[in-house]
Amino acid sequence: MKKKLKIAIVALIIGVIGYLGYNIVKKINYKTEVAARIKSIPPFSFLTLENKEFTENNLPKNKIKLFVYFNSECEYCQSESTQISENIEQFKDTQLIFVSFELLANIKKFASDFNLLDKENVIFLQDKKLEFAKIFDAKSIPFMLLYSKEGQLIQKFKGATKIDNIIKHLN
Repeated sequence: MKKKLKIAIVALIIGVIGYLGYNIVKKINYKTEVAARIKSIPPFSFLTLENKEFTENNLPKNKIKLFVYFNSECEYCQSESTQISENIEQFKDTQLIFVSFELLANIKKFASDFNLLDKENVIFLQDKKLEFAKIFDAKSIPFMLLYSKEGQLIQKFKGATKIDNIIKHLN
């Protein structure tokens, strides 16, 4: 009886270690895959405020690109948008791509409220299919990705970020 109990305990311990090891390897593989996928701008398809498709092919080739994943009710998103609007001249050579999963009306109101609606280098997109978080591995809002003119990842910003930190990476 004691021998069977010892064997069961050893088998259980080996099983738990195997399960934990599998999950660790799975997580490492996922992070490696995500890092490779977002190293350059991955394929995506979202909708403009005019309800037209916008993909990575629509991005300008001669500008740095800053993706901003936001929610109109998020205080940090509002703060960052205020700072971007107040420092818009610092972003003159940057294409700002604001993406939200919200209704178009909410996105338009947000763009208007923060004086970003009619800026030449700012576009607002709707993520109707909720794909941004999956494609770019966004686990928080706000979430920003800064890409070079060539489309290579420069910096990832998670959560509230001071505008000075973003501007520093533009250069």
